[in-house]
Amino acid sequence: MLAKTSDNLNIYYEVQGNLNSDKTLVFLNGLSQSTMSWILTTPFFKNDYKIVLLDFVFQGQSDKSGNWRSFDQHAHDVKAVLDAVNVKKFSLIGLSYGSLVSQHFALLYPQHLNNLALISTFAHKTPYYEAIELAWWRALELGGYSLMLDIMLPSVLSENYFKNPLIPIELMKQARQEVNGEKEAMFKLMQATKEREDFRPHLQKIITPTIVIQGEKDLLLPVHMAEEVAKNIPGSKLKIIPAAGHTLNLEAIPLVAKELMDFLKR
Repeated sequence: MLAKTSDNLNIYYEVQGNLNSDKTLVFLNGLSQSTMSWILTTPFFKNDYKIVLLDFVFQGQSDKSGNWRSFDQHAHDVKAVLDAVNVKKFSLIGLSYGSLVSQHFALLYPQHLNNLALISTFAHKTPYYEAIELAWWRALELGGYSLMLDIMLPSVLSENYFKNPLIPIELMKQARQEVNGEKEAMFKLMQATKEREDFRPHLQKIITPTIVIQGEKDLLLPVHMAEEVAKNIPGSKLKIIPAAGHTLNLEAIPLVAKELMDFLKR
């Protein structure tokens, strides 16, 4: 299904799970993901919750035209989708890039949120992170999305995943290239993170009950970066997933689902 943004672009979304439930979960993708990325997570919630998935502008099956969008603009686009499905109150779960959109949404539209889950998240950059960001940008410039994936995956998947991949690496690359292979669209997505300033002072204004979930072996965003997020959101809880990397909707799925379910029930 498609919803319209305020500037008349198409946002692709899906509604799944228990359509009669009065409880709704909204899942927001990582940078190079799509709605397909939650296929192993949503079964844990489909009986009790209505589930909304969406692709950001420049991602998946959404429009890829126009100028780059800030995280505030992405948050407004999420609101447009929820208006289209007539959901007024929900719990928001964002991973990595999606967690940044979630942070902004929590500040712009707190009245619509029951709970906030930030997975593989951060609010400030370190020199190490900036070096990885530059490597991804250069790879995209020189070799397109295919080379960027080759550079990216060792940063976002743990060593344990490479030893025992749930989805074979080559199959994962192929699937991502099919939905997110447009070089210019990926540049526009990445521009939002490149332009984002230290967001820690803003986090202190979030009033929604929040959980921060981070992989112990996340190379892209080490645990101390998530600790900064949790420290700055009043009353938030930090959970560390042992031996897992950055892409937590692909690694340690049952553990992450359990943390989410326990949090949502509280």
